Amino acid sequence: MYATHNPLSISIRENVLERLQAHLADSLDLFTQLKQAQWNVKGPHFFGLHQQFRKSASACLSHCDALAERITALGGRADGTARTVAAQSTLTEFPLDTRDGSVYVAGVAERLSVLTRAIRASIAPIENCGDVVTAALLTQIARQDDRQLGFLDAHLQAES
Repeated sequence: MYATHNPLSISIRENVLERLQAHLADSLDLFTQLKQAQWNVKGPHFFGLHQQFRKSASACLSHCDALAERITALGGRADGTARTVAAQSTLTEFPLDTRDGSVYVAGVAERLSVLTRAIRASIAPIENCGDVVTAALLTQIARQDDRQLGFLDAHLQAES
């Protein structure tokens, strides 16, 4: 850990940093999967999905930056190389053998749901150990992810 003036104890920061790094790896993985969907989606809903995947990727990248900045503010090192993310991510592999928009939407929704569930599970323990700032950041990310999930679910409901 790097020396900081952050008032949280080292043990609290180490606990929080482990969780933040896990969320960063999953978020970066989701970002690349969103770009995969944006670049390769085809079909009658191409334009709308292409735009939605681009907006979702932008929001996801913003979350990655916020997570990485919090990691470094707490004295940690944000690890986000492709190899690190591939080794650490808990998300399943994205479907590469399709161009169908609904398959991409379902794939993104499934992975975003996994990520959001993990982020939600971290909020209370992080808040309870005394890091309300990180808990607030994760709450904000979860709120924005819920919005993205709502858009994806609306598309999937229209298709069924």
